[in-house]
Amino acid sequence: MPTGTNVAITQDWGTVNVGKSGAYKKPTTSHGIDAARKSGKLATERRYGSGGNASAHSGTVMSARKLEEATDVGKIAKVDKSLSKAIMQARMAKKMTQKDLATAINEKPQVVAQYESGKAVPNPQVISKLERKLGVKLPRPGKSKAPPKNGAAKKPAKAGLTRGGPAKRR
Repeated sequence: MPTGTNVAITQDWGTVNVGKSGAYKKPTTSHGIDAARKSGKLATERRYGSGGNASAHSGTVMSARKLEEATDVGKIAKVDKSLSKAIMQARMAKKMTQKDLATAINEKPQVVAQYESGKAVPNPQVISKLERKLGVKLPRPGKSKAPPKNGAAKKPAKAGLTRGGPAKRR
């Protein structure tokens, strides 16, 4: 049985450049940038709507829908005082801080502070998160219901007819 091999093991530890030859230098002048664009070495893209990390629930961002739904010109509906008091009382009963509650519902602490101070624009998703975490039913800001029409009063059912089906056989 042989104890070794006859082939000598050699490894090449030198660096190898597999890409384009020569290192690419970034152009610094406007003339150099134009030349790089024309040669295809530099590509620029315009990204629309990027660069923002604004929360979808922040009170500073006003959407067109919220503006259209506002009843008064230039006035957006704010959280009702009964809702803000209910949130505060439920949070205090659970012995939570605003920050604890905000992290529990995956919102910023400012959002909870705005809801409790009555300065936030009501968002049903945030309110439902608060309800689930606090374990209470919060008063929702409802739309005003139109009064019922006079013709919509319940009429007594006629004998011999079923609701939505064919007439009964006798």
